[in-house]
Amino acid sequence: MNASPATIDALAARGTLLEEARRLRDAGHGAIVSYSRKVFIPLTRLCRDVCSYCTFAQAPRAGGRNYLGSDEVLAIARAGAAAGCHEALFTLGDKPELRYRVAREELERLGHPTTLSYLAQMCRLVFEQTGLFPHVNAGTMSAAEIGQLREVSISQGLMLESASDRLCQRGGPHFGSLDKAPSVRLETIRLAGEMRVPFTSGILIGIGETWAERIEALVALRDLHARYGHLQEIIIQNFRAKTGTRMEGCSEPDLADLQRTIAAARVLFGPAMNIQAPPNLSFDEYGALLEAGINDWGGVSPVTPDHVNPEAPWPELDRLAQVTAAGGKTLVERLAIYPEYALDASTWVSAPLKTALLHATDASGYPRMDPWHPGSASIAPKIHSRPALARPIEPAIARAIAQAVRGERLDAAQIKALFGARGADVDTVCEAADRLRRQTVGDTVSYVVNRNINYTNVCFHKCGFCAFSKAGTSASSRGRPYDLVLEEVIRRAQEAWQRGATEVCMQGGIHPDYTGQTYLELCRAVKQAIPSMHVHAFSPLEVRHGAATLNLEIPEFLAQLKQAGLGTLPGTAAEILDDAVRKQICPGKLTTHEWLETMAASHRTGFRTTSTIMFGHVETVESWAAHLLHVRDLQQATGGFTEFVPLPFVHTEAPMYRRGLARRGPTFREVVLMHAIARLVLHPLIPNIQTSWVKLGRDGARKCLQAGANDLGGTLMNESISRAAGAAHGQELPPAEMERLIRSLGRTPRQRTTLYADAPAERIAAAGNAAPLSAPIQSPLRPRRKIASAAGSIAE
Repeated sequence: MNASPATIDALAARGTLLEEARRLRDAGHGAIVSYSRKVFIPLTRLCRDVCSYCTFAQAPRAGGRNYLGSDEVLAIARAGAAAGCHEALFTLGDKPELRYRVAREELERLGHPTTLSYLAQMCRLVFEQTGLFPHVNAGTMSAAEIGQLREVSISQGLMLESASDRLCQRGGPHFGSLDKAPSVRLETIRLAGEMRVPFTSGILIGIGETWAERIEALVALRDLHARYGHLQEIIIQNFRAKTGTRMEGCSEPDLADLQRTIAAARVLFGPAMNIQAPPNLSFDEYGALLEAGINDWGGVSPVTPDHVNPEAPWPELDRLAQVTAAGGKTLVERLAIYPEYALDASTWVSAPLKTALLHATDASGYPRMDPWHPGSASIAPKIHSRPALARPIEPAIARAIAQAVRGERLDAAQIKALFGARGADVDTVCEAADRLRRQTVGDTVSYVVNRNINYTNVCFHKCGFCAFSKAGTSASSRGRPYDLVLEEVIRRAQEAWQRGATEVCMQGGIHPDYTGQTYLELCRAVKQAIPSMHVHAFSPLEVRHGAATLNLEIPEFLAQLKQAGLGTLPGTAAEILDDAVRKQICPGKLTTHEWLETMAASHRTGFRTTSTIMFGHVETVESWAAHLLHVRDLQQATGGFTEFVPLPFVHTEAPMYRRGLARRGPTFREVVLMHAIARLVLHPLIPNIQTSWVKLGRDGARKCLQAGANDLGGTLMNESISRAAGAAHGQELPPAEMERLIRSLGRTPRQRTTLYADAPAERIAAAGNAAPLSAPIQSPLRPRRKIASAAGSIAE
């Protein structure tokens, strides 16, 4: 944001202004050009101003109503919601009650002292009744008025139009319009910055201003943004002469003039700013606006006309996508609030709107485009398809893929670029990951016959994402607290062996009475009962808890677990390896360093472990990138990870979701990309990428197997954790169904062991002839005493 007007002039003189604008736009926004699907609600067309070019403002209707009633407002909003809109754009004249007695009288009948008071009520009504996010263009305002509207709107806007006082003089387009004084408008924009309101502004070109005055206006806006950071977009709007106005005979800016002004705005504001130009005001030439450096088309309505420019209809969305693709970009829908502001909602959004915004967005701040969520029984949606008019792959994505395929470490910015893939770039990332999967591990898809044994759901941690754990002894909607007796653990393990299992996976809550001796006894009990059963158990959290309760160093306790028969460890409790996120979702739990330290110690002790990520709640793509790099770097150092397992957050019963503090899990696009990007980022160090049928269902898992995954995980037999969170995909996926799913893709199934060897023939035969499971017994809580000695045993 340091370019000067002289820089603009120099670039224009060299003929490189548009080229520089495109370069800056591409550096800041890549292949994405956004728009907002909106419905236009003209609350009132009364206005105290008399701008020479405006047909929106109208004189009072004799004997008629001049404000839309609440039923009319809701009817428009509901039509928009039914058409898939996310934004309710409220447009109105400026303070008509200060000019018109009929406005004051009508407002009094509506129970409001001012137009803005009525606007606030209608915003609240639309949001509460339809879920649309209001954006308000309410004219010049005081701090109190801005604050009142901030409580009920997601964003606000006021075009500066011009910084020239000359245009307000007699004969100018703003003569007689008190609210068009540049100082008054700039003060409103400044106050919006103080109030932390995501704000839209811009300039109107071709109304008599000089080039220098245009630049002056843009610089004034840039100065305010540098101070407050609140301008989420700058609009360059071209004047269109309208019949019946005093300026109907005036000449309009041509396309070259509009392009030059857009490019100047881009250079002045830099790569990060969102620069917008309305497509409907350029008619069939709007594709050329991309050449000038815009990255946003503004609001486009499939329902209502542009009431400010009724002579200029919105382009059809399919046509807009085609024009955008022809310009080498991908059209992406956004909300009225731009992604960067949505991701910082604690700063920019009022409390009444935060939860709805969080539920409506993905990890990048863009809107969720379908109702699917992890754990849902609905069919996974289609997330990408190559358009008839394909564009070249985004260069940053192409470079990252090429580097990953060579086995080189990507940096966080490159990983973020991969997660930013939209449209055809999603195909490109997934296809590259699947080719790499084929080259690395072939067309075999593996799975393991195992049984989950969650030995207790009592836990003294209060992780916001966990619907499984119980803090005390009372029952809840998710069931009663339990603590399995050893006999039931052994019975389940024996039954699993009879049904062909090669592994039991044992994990549970951190019971306050459990010690390291508890975990040792669990291992010994299973190994003594079934010596050939592989014990895969205990997250880094349980390992640290066990070591601490026995006053042992972690390597010492790991050695005792190994001697007791532990075979491998699950890499759960990783969640997101970003301590800022961990403080939100699992405060008091182990830190990123502690998780990595425990995994490294396990590997040095001779254990192999899995690695996981639990994603789709409050974190961002930056957190995903950091997590993947932590896993890769540790694998580079130790080589101890057998696989990487993306675990989508199941939100339905999760406490933090029910308190309005989390998203609805990742979108399906994010799920598929996580598997694909994990394949790329972790290559060649971790060859196995597993997908979770428990969280994604058969259809979701199938699609991830086409995007770089090569393993379906375990048959499970019992599954408690995802089910408690609201997942609807059952507790067991038997070998026959696993293999049917795999063969439907033309791939070869392989039953494996925990360490990815082929399962023994007799285990395969047993799994193929498994008897139905008997009902598990959830042992109720009973008194326990803590074990002080490592040589003791569980006392019951």
